[in-house]
This record gives sequence, structure tokens and C-alpha cells, in this order.
Amino acid sequence: MILRKPLEQSLAAVKKAFPKAKPRLGMILGSGLSDIADSFEPLGVLSYEKIPGLGKAGVAGHAGRLVWGKSAGVETFVFQGRRHYYEGVGWEAVATPLFLLKSLGAKAVFLTNAAGGTNPKWKPGDLMIIDDHINMMGVTPLLGQHDPFWGPRFPDQSFIYDRKLRAALSRAGKKSKVALRHGVYFAGTGPTYETPAEIRAWRALGADAVGMSTVPEAMLANAAGLRVVGLSCITNMAAGILNQALTHQEVFDTSQKAMASMKKLILQFWKELAKETL
Repeated sequence: MILRKPLEQSLAAVKKAFPKAKPRLGMILGSGLSDIADSFEPLGVLSYEKIPGLGKAGVAGHAGRLVWGKSAGVETFVFQGRRHYYEGVGWEAVATPLFLLKSLGAKAVFLTNAAGGTNPKWKPGDLMIIDDHINMMGVTPLLGQHDPFWGPRFPDQSFIYDRKLRAALSRAGKKSKVALRHGVYFAGTGPTYETPAEIRAWRALGADAVGMSTVPEAMLANAAGLRVVGLSCITNMAAGILNQALTHQEVFDTSQKAMASMKKLILQFWKELAKETL
């Protein structure tokens, strides 16, 4: 269950820090992707430690800052790093960015992550537009007493990842000459990496990329009425595909190598968003 008090406290803190902020959309950056925020004209920066609902980022590769900025004239909240369910701090830290965005009038959120690739034809550094997801976390942030802020008691999930925004992201890829794949993101709880047997099973279920995040945020955003678009950076091949162990350092290193392409794509995507009615 998501408690409202820390969310309301986080909103008060952000309003005090950024009294004029009116973001049209938000972006949550995954492991090793915090530098993407450099692509935005900064209007203000606030540490997560000063936002009660978020708190200090607990995973390496997550800067732990909220950047209020602009790109192509589109006012945006960029969350440099995310909080994860496996950190054991409750759902409030995961839900806070979505609560802030909806409360301040944003209409959409762009979710990014570092993920393991399950398709042997893919390679580290590939970028994948998320067309759909499979939740194998065994839990959902919508459990517990119903809060109307998060939409209906039984939210539809037929179209979580907005078709028009995915099409705009595809156009941005073509215009910026950044190759993009399409696929299904599979979320496990973590913080352990998957076993080779799990990867074989999940690939058979339709997974193209696996990770430990994004799905709860997509579920909450969709339920709350925010449009959602997602992008995975394939930072490693999942367990059993290559004869080697998996490390977080590999995830970070590959995401850094993909940074130039990611920035080109983001800059063009925001130009496409400037034409959209969000």
C-alpha cells in the first residue's frame, strides 16, 4: 500500500524549491543513465535527500537528483535515478515521481532502464522501445486500500505504453540515426540477477529484456492517467546466454558507452514531443 503522507510532504518540498515549475512531462533515468540530464537546460536542481518521499538513492549509478529543466521548449522533470522495491523502503519512494508529476499537471512520463538482453541476436548497447511488459515481481504497488488518486480500483492495462509516444520515439530514432529495437520488458523483484534456467523460461514467455524496475512505475502512471513511454538500454546479455558472470559494473560501463546515442535520441525525441499535444 502507498502511504499518502510522505507523498504530500514530497510535493510540498518540491513546490517550495520550484514554485514556478509546471512540467509537461517527466523522465526517470535508470542505472548509469543519469548523465542524460545534461541534455536539458537546467532551471533548478534538488537532491532526493531533500524530498521526503524519495530519500537518498540507494544504488550505484543513480545520481539521486531531481532536475527541473527544458529541452525544445518542453518543461520537464528529470529524475536522475530511481528508487527500487528491492531496497526495502516501501512503495512511497517508487511512487513519489509519479505523484509529483500528476500533482503538478504533467501529462506523460518517459521511463528508462538498464536491462539484460534475452535475445541472442541482440548485443550490449542496443536500445529497445518497450512495447509491453510482464510483471513477475509477485507484487504490485496498487495492493492495499484503494486511493482514487491512482485511478480506478481495477485499472485497465491493455495500452500501458502509449502508441503515439512510441511512434514519436521511433521517428526520433530515424531522424537521429539511432537504431532502435522493439520488445517486451520482463520485471523480476531483484536484487539478484536471474539464473540461466529463469532466463530460458522467461524468454519462452516472451521476454526480450529483463530487469528489476520500471513495471511498477508504468503501472502506477497508467492507472493515474499519465501517458507512458519506455526505453531499455541493453547493458549485458542475460544469464546463460554468454559463458560469463553478471556484474553491476558491466551494466554501468555499457550504459556509459551508449550515452552519446541516448542523448542524440532524447534531444530529437523532445523535438517530436514539442509537436505533440500532451
